[in-house]
Amino acid sequence: MEPVVVLALVAAIVVVFLVASSVRIVPQARRYNVERFGRYRRTLQPGLNLLLPVADRINTKLDVREQVYSSDPRPVITEDNLVVNIDTVLYYQITDPRAAAYEVADYLQAIDQLTVTTLRNVIGSMDLEETLTSREEINSRLRAVLDDATGKWGIRVNRVEIKAIDPPHTIKEAMEKQMRAERDKRAAILHAEGERQAKILTAEGTKQKDILEAQGTQQAMILRADGEAKAVELVFQAVHRNNADAKILAYKYLETLPHLANSDNNTFWVIPGELTEAIRTVTTAFGDQSTAGRPPAVQPEEASTDGPGDTSYESRAPELGAGSTASLDAAAAADEAGRQAAAAVSDAKAEAEAAKSPQAPRRGQASGGS
Repeated sequence: MEPVVVLALVAAIVVVFLVASSVRIVPQARRYNVERFGRYRRTLQPGLNLLLPVADRINTKLDVREQVYSSDPRPVITEDNLVVNIDTVLYYQITDPRAAAYEVADYLQAIDQLTVTTLRNVIGSMDLEETLTSREEINSRLRAVLDDATGKWGIRVNRVEIKAIDPPHTIKEAMEKQMRAERDKRAAILHAEGERQAKILTAEGTKQKDILEAQGTQQAMILRADGEAKAVELVFQAVHRNNADAKILAYKYLETLPHLANSDNNTFWVIPGELTEAIRTVTTAFGDQSTAGRPPAVQPEEASTDGPGDTSYESRAPELGAGSTASLDAAAAADEAGRQAAAAVSDAKAEAEAAKSPQAPRRGQASGGS
């Protein structure tokens, strides 16, 4: 019994081994390349797969998901003979597991070397400034070259990105100085432009202020002139409505005459020619009042007894005497009014010239003395 048990046990172990070697479970997003007696047979898809025991074996297991490969920094010389270190990031995906396993020995190394070679060709035709500012163009050219070369390897390059471009330390310092100088230049330009705009706005504001003040002064003068014109018109209408006497008008004329010199801007005064007429009118008025206030003269009795031929001259004699006395009083009053008016004008003129300059009183005294 013991040999039979041993044979059965050996047979069971062989069956288990054969079943285990013939059954393969492939995970999702994986591909297995199967070789039969050393030759490619087929690619196992995800799920349960059966193999021929002893004859079939799995050669390579590949991941068909998109992969990321980051290369080490590689030195590249630019057109202006500067050495920069560039490292790239590669996004690729296996589309044909058989070609990826049998068309190239190590597809990652092949892609890395092809990337470095293409970078040197592309950047060798650019200077440093263009290299730093043309990343999109470099990425497009790299992707086109890699996609064309890796197509027969069963690999599709989705994206190629330049991760970093490191120029030499001295170039970095020079670039920093250039950037600092450029920013200082922009700051100075902006500051000057701000001052220019501020001065322009200030000038515009001053201009608008002067215009508005001039317009306000103009409107005030117009309104003041209108008010004075209306006042003069009202006074004129009141004078004509009340039928004022010429004597009153002459008196008001002489009363207003000293106020001609009240303004600070007057430097000389012109005495109107109507002053003599006004004084004559006032004189006549004063003469009439003095005559009206005196009692009538009593004629002597001899005059009444004389004949008609003699009474005309004698009867007029007292009247002429009274008139002559009144005329003397009126002339004195007129002279006094004229002197007062002239003194008032002289005083006003002296005050105005004294307010103007310290030399003005000397001129007034000289004119007064002459």
